[in-house]
Amino acid sequence: MKLKGKKILVTGADGFIGSHLVEALLAQGYDVRAFVYYNSFSSWGWLDTLPPDVIRGLDVFSGDIRDPNGVFEAMKDCDVVFHLAALIAIPFSYHSPDSYVDTNIKGTLNVLQAARKLGTERVLITSTSEVYGTAQYAPIDEKHPFQGQSPYSATKIGADRLAESFYRSFETPVVIVRPFNTYGPRQSARAVIPTIITQLLLGQTTLKLGDLTPTRDFNYVKDTAQGFIALAEADSAVGKEINIATGKEFSVGDVAKILIAELNPDAQIITDNQRIRPEASEVFRLIGDNTLITTLTPWQPRYELDAGLRDTIAWFREPENLSRYKAWLYNV
Repeated sequence: MKLKGKKILVTGADGFIGSHLVEALLAQGYDVRAFVYYNSFSSWGWLDTLPPDVIRGLDVFSGDIRDPNGVFEAMKDCDVVFHLAALIAIPFSYHSPDSYVDTNIKGTLNVLQAARKLGTERVLITSTSEVYGTAQYAPIDEKHPFQGQSPYSATKIGADRLAESFYRSFETPVVIVRPFNTYGPRQSARAVIPTIITQLLLGQTTLKLGDLTPTRDFNYVKDTAQGFIALAEADSAVGKEINIATGKEFSVGDVAKILIAELNPDAQIITDNQRIRPEASEVFRLIGDNTLITTLTPWQPRYELDAGLRDTIAWFREPENLSRYKAWLYNV
């Protein structure tokens, strides 16, 4: 299926990956409706930072993914839905799991129900590599067992299985898209790379981090966005769950060393215990197998970690961007 000539809805368009996906779709000339979280400030989240000529003509729907009527209204006349709206912070899920069930599971159910009623041509459900938990074997392919090592990952497992059930029960044309650890401009400081960069750019000589040993498969956000688009156009992806991964792993300590060398070689890492997950909840190794996506689509990761980090640092160096972050706080 070609996206040209289709009306496309992106939920979570105001967030990190969502805003980059909207930007990529608009740059390729697609007709986009952006679903953003309603608020009284008329804020469109990260979409507000895009150039005015980019967003002036953007079709924006303000609502709440937890509201089935609002989701149905937003999806009317849309041929393709990229569903990215979710709560994603793992530490916050420890003390507010109810909100994760409401947003991640019920929100996904609202999208699936509306797609079934409206006859939506393609629905891409955003999963996460966290559903796999710590690697039982590596690299992790799509047959790897699921492990709910946090309330967040448990709700994403639940949402994925709901999506599978709608495909099997009602032939809803679902693709479950499973990005590994995405990073880049606009990412929340709850993630490790923005946490390190913002602390260093603000001149802190003691870098507060948690466990340095876990490894991650880091995807630059522009690669992730192109992965979503490629999977939307791949008819053979329907009914499948598919990793977006580089097939390379770096530890948190590896990334910290790269950024320290670039930004402040005198900085020293200290352990901040509040940033350490409970041992049985920590995911110690994530490295993805990207064989399926590279077989079904032309997608390949274009950004090596060094190049992606340079672009990310350049964005954070802009005073207007850095001022949006409170690096002195532990962001959950």
